[in-house]
Amino acid sequence: MCGIIGILGKTDVQDRIVDGLSRLEYRGYDSAGVAIMSGPKVAVSKAVGKLANLKSELARKPLLGRVGIGHTRWATHGAANTVNAHPHRAERVTVVHNGIVENHAELKSELMANGVVFASETDTEVIAQLMNVALRTSSSLDEAFSNTLAKLVGSFAIAMIVDGYEDVVLVARNGSPLAVGYGDPDQTGSSEMFVGSDALALAPFTENVSYLEDGDWAVITPERVVVRDHAGSEVAREIQHVPVENFSVDKGPYKHFMLKEIHEQPESLARCLRGLIDHNTGTLKPFLEDVDFLTADRFIMVACGTAYYACATAKYWFEEFVGIPVEIDIASEFRYRKVPLTGKEIAIFVSQSGETADTLSALKNVKDRVQNVVAVVNVTTSSIAREADAILDISAGPEIGVASTKAFTGQLLSLLGIALKAAHERKCLSDAQLSSLVTEISSLPRLITETLKLEGRAQEIGASLAHATDAYFLGRGILYPIALEGALKLKEISYIHAEGYAAGELKHGPIALIDEGVPVIVLASSDELSEKTQSNAAEVAARGARLIEIGCDPLEPNHLKLPEGPDLILPFMQSVAVQMISYYTALAKGTDVDQPKNLAKSVTVE
Repeated sequence: MCGIIGILGKTDVQDRIVDGLSRLEYRGYDSAGVAIMSGPKVAVSKAVGKLANLKSELARKPLLGRVGIGHTRWATHGAANTVNAHPHRAERVTVVHNGIVENHAELKSELMANGVVFASETDTEVIAQLMNVALRTSSSLDEAFSNTLAKLVGSFAIAMIVDGYEDVVLVARNGSPLAVGYGDPDQTGSSEMFVGSDALALAPFTENVSYLEDGDWAVITPERVVVRDHAGSEVAREIQHVPVENFSVDKGPYKHFMLKEIHEQPESLARCLRGLIDHNTGTLKPFLEDVDFLTADRFIMVACGTAYYACATAKYWFEEFVGIPVEIDIASEFRYRKVPLTGKEIAIFVSQSGETADTLSALKNVKDRVQNVVAVVNVTTSSIAREADAILDISAGPEIGVASTKAFTGQLLSLLGIALKAAHERKCLSDAQLSSLVTEISSLPRLITETLKLEGRAQEIGASLAHATDAYFLGRGILYPIALEGALKLKEISYIHAEGYAAGELKHGPIALIDEGVPVIVLASSDELSEKTQSNAAEVAARGARLIEIGCDPLEPNHLKLPEGPDLILPFMQSVAVQMISYYTALAKGTDVDQPKNLAKSVTVE
């Protein structure tokens, strides 16, 4: 949610701030703005809608200066309009903010009672107004900022510049991610400095990054970064080298990032496999070595959105191979439940960004009450990764499209790897059985490549769905969560109402929704559940549904026949198939595939 970029440079920074925002637009695209220190004062430019609108405004009226901050917004408080767009000003203070100030109404009332006039509906303006008041009563800029932060309740990442302080950027982090980038110092010891919501935004400028911890605030100047913790003590945060090649965000020959990321899956899954499997010996590599699988009495998997469906799929593997109880939960529910724990659980938290607010909070709530906490993430420097006992990197690379594709299949593969490792260590799988499964998994990149060759047929199906108002996905067993994921993909980028159901639940209510011509996408298996799924398909067809079947066996011309492969790989192929169908449905409808309405890539607020 929302993206922040800041640069303290040696030359004009406008174009680089806009470049940083373009790498953060996946976080929010309701509006965007920049503020540049032009001499002793700050100039601001803002525009509603996509970043292109701001670019046009800046082309018409550029802002010159060496220090600036920028923001791309996903609206929380106040409508998406120019007044509510960031940056927000209060006399001398200019601020951009990601997160939610939970006590903003109380603070706003107090400020208004003292004569402060507000221009916007946002909670963010409260921060600027508080700081402006604090400057009048504080002995230093640092003291004013510290006093302002002390009044805020909630989650936030803040970047601030103040008129009269031409070489200072103030930043703070509590619950929302914020990274500081370090340029190379010149002979005077001065260097360019950067701040961003994540390393992706900073990639064009520096490979040296540190991550603020919750409660940290910092004063950034060309000479140094002074970081203080919530108690005000100066602290050091490790500067990490983040290779720029890890952050390519070019669409290449593809029309959308989503399509590019769908096609990247053979490569991204091969990378993930390299972290899990020793192809020379046909065994698992020694990952998660500090996790005690032998004494665990339960697995708990927690996530949001698509990542939750990855957990729901993996539950079948854990139960089949490991044979101990598995609980899956939506993070926003789990964090508020009074979950009985024995202290012998392995809790697995899954998040593409590693910054999902509900997932991070849920992790913090239980980390001291379970045996091990494992983070399955795509960003190993993220907040969730830093809080966990052990990390498994899905190695998907940057995923810019809001609808998750390669991250989802990377999560599936990583969770499958954990299940096999746990099963082998607990002697539930023999060496020979494990070797056989590893061989099957090794075929994954090839089979996904073969699945991608069905793109033409997927495009035909997608075009035929474009005029539907409702669609239903059915699956049994391990394909039931893939049906849920397929429905989510379709609804979030095409805006077609879509639902996923366990096929056996049809007669318990959902079949009442079936009318003549309603598309029903059936995810077919080749296992012992196949005949039951076919019976369910016949039931909806008999009531006039337009049946679209995806599987290895379908023969009807309107179906999609997947490549032959092991049952273990089928959920991956089905996932790629529904991704392609959803993409081409949205393309036929003309919706904004990469940036669907009301959604943002990384949900860093509750």
